[in-house]
Amino acid sequence: MTEYTFRPSQTEILRYRGGKMGISAVPGAGKTFTLSALAARLIASGALAPDQEVLIVTLVNSAVDNFTARIGQMIEQAGLIPHLGYRVRTLHGLAHDIVREKPALAGLEERFQIVDERDANLIRREAAHAWLQTHAETLLAEYRRPDLEDHELGRLRREQLPELVESLAEAFIRSAKDRRLDPADLRRLLDQAPGPLPLAEMGTAIYADYQRALTYRGAVDFDDLIRFAYQILENDPEYLARLQYRFPYILEDEAQDSSRIQEEILRLLAGHGNPSTGSGRGWVRVGDPNQAIFETFTTADPQLLKNFIAFEADERRELPVSGRSQPAIIDLANFLIDWVMHDHPAPACRDALTPPYIQPAAPDDPQPNPPADPQGIKIIGRKFTPEDEVTAVVESLARWLPEHPDRTVAVLVPRNTRGVEVIEALKKAGIESIEFLSSTFTTRAAAGVLGSVLAYLSEPSSPAKLARAYQAWRRAWRELASQKGLYQQVAELLRKCRRPEDYLAPQAGRDWLETLAESLSSDKEEDSGQNDALLQELEAFRALLLRWQGTTLLPIDQMILTLAQELFTEPADLALAHKLAVVLRQAADDHPGWRLPELTDELTLIARNERRFIGFSSDDSGFDPDRYRGKVVVTTMHKAKGLEWDRVYLMSVNNYDFPSLQPNDTYISEKWFVRDRLNLEAEALAQLDALQASGEYEWYVEGRATAAARIDYVRERLRLLYVGITRARRELILTWNSGRQGESKPAIPLAALAGRPEN
Repeated sequence: MTEYTFRPSQTEILRYRGGKMGISAVPGAGKTFTLSALAARLIASGALAPDQEVLIVTLVNSAVDNFTARIGQMIEQAGLIPHLGYRVRTLHGLAHDIVREKPALAGLEERFQIVDERDANLIRREAAHAWLQTHAETLLAEYRRPDLEDHELGRLRREQLPELVESLAEAFIRSAKDRRLDPADLRRLLDQAPGPLPLAEMGTAIYADYQRALTYRGAVDFDDLIRFAYQILENDPEYLARLQYRFPYILEDEAQDSSRIQEEILRLLAGHGNPSTGSGRGWVRVGDPNQAIFETFTTADPQLLKNFIAFEADERRELPVSGRSQPAIIDLANFLIDWVMHDHPAPACRDALTPPYIQPAAPDDPQPNPPADPQGIKIIGRKFTPEDEVTAVVESLARWLPEHPDRTVAVLVPRNTRGVEVIEALKKAGIESIEFLSSTFTTRAAAGVLGSVLAYLSEPSSPAKLARAYQAWRRAWRELASQKGLYQQVAELLRKCRRPEDYLAPQAGRDWLETLAESLSSDKEEDSGQNDALLQELEAFRALLLRWQGTTLLPIDQMILTLAQELFTEPADLALAHKLAVVLRQAADDHPGWRLPELTDELTLIARNERRFIGFSSDDSGFDPDRYRGKVVVTTMHKAKGLEWDRVYLMSVNNYDFPSLQPNDTYISEKWFVRDRLNLEAEALAQLDALQASGEYEWYVEGRATAAARIDYVRERLRLLYVGITRARRELILTWNSGRQGESKPAIPLAALAGRPEN
């Protein structure tokens, strides 16, 4: 039995029994472990009724798995039944549960679909391009630089302008949905506006076309799920009260990445954060504002957590102790916090990083820090070209790897394109690498495989579903030249089998396989070997089908797990099958009237449209750096959040990727062809804000949003640098390059780190 040892700061948190608690946690402080232990203690304390659960809400699917496993283990060790008394959900998964329960309140059909991010992007792109067909010249006349040459305008119209409008549309639509505004609301506000707002007009028009396309498909996107969930909770007090009773405790992880509507949903479920609305009701929010690095790309707002901790929480706690990094790396991260707060050249950015500082673990801690090694930090001041920087990193890895085959190492880059360059250079050098970039992971087909088999078992009289079940079983044969022909023949024969029952359960005079064998016996002698293989394959598949039919008597989760043993051999696919089993068992519990056809439909929806909820890609199922010892992981600093390696390279730490509000800094969101260096995405959102302004003094002023966006971007990049530093356990190397035009300089924070007194 595992003995759990808690640090003093964790013990304080585990004393919690109700009310609102805000927790600031440093990198590597054990947030998941602490929240899991708190959930287990609340369950074991007897504070829950039999029909109540602790609700744990987290950011990503891999964290759902981690929480589920940890809490189950802790509860089991307490002598209780695992998997009872708690529910772990991403915020989108929770919203999905709410909307599926009450779709009519959101104006949706019972079996509405959810488009994934890829399909949503395609629909939004079509709407953006349609708008451009008739409005491109108007947009250019309003916002392009007046000194552009004709050849520049041609390239701009073909390439940059469509990309810009797509980006603006995505940001505008997501922000509008976060504010619970639909196109009709925006149209009404625009008609009442005291002045022109051309970017808001554009965003509203594209939003309207986008929503019409979704409605035509009978579908919603992920952001719709969130706003519809809020709408349902707001409009059905009885249902809200039922959920408030069901979840007397809400534990929220990664709260620094919440948006305003996400916070509002949890506030409703927590009884508006007032513990007096229910016996023992509580809301615990844990996060690290210093690791809020998604603000630029999403509607996340780290200030929400800061405000909750500062002004609303009944209890304020910290998790300041981390055993992840060696002391010199901890000192570097803490120095960065201090330097930002007191010495950053832009006073407006000095709140980007704040305490708590990271404290090393005690010597007897169960997770002690690696040994102190000041030489493990190398800040390379040399000026590299982008190509030379890649070469230097690859050569360094070539020297280091042979001496450290059992250690982990990662190269962290600011953007995917830079990562691709590193991957290519590593391949040329013959160094094995693992590509963990957002562009390389595709959705697994495992849910589709299980769905094909379940679809047949729910309707065994369908020849088409019989053929698809066979194709799911023998899917690997599609790519094998030696088996492809047989695979195609068998699938075609099964598709033409008019009465599948004559194949599966033959009777005298009605044996499909026997009739087929007789018809094949008249073929040429040279085809006899192929015909024998065909019949043997059909006999083998029939035996398998009979075994599969026996699983229909099992509960859905046991059925899924049993079928998975026949269909999969890869550990990742088997793990995914376990996730699916849990989700479908929950669906069966929530809908007692559902039978195999309805559960099959639910799995089909998940496989096709709801990948975010349970994690169908390898990154969703959790990336474990320790699986790749002796290999180089290449990833972005954003995707590295939550991970750690023995040795970490941070590349491109220059004033382009990490600006500091200096006169010579440039910003990726300010396009070269836009006049006055305007950030049109920020300006569009400011126009959206103006539509909801309560007074004329808040009306839109061009350029003000661009200036504010620069400050926000600099703050976020400081936090990104902090995240990169705190990924390293033992060794950390930072480099910079001069950029494509040779004009970039080392980032001011990099120079500050290199010049710190102890260095």
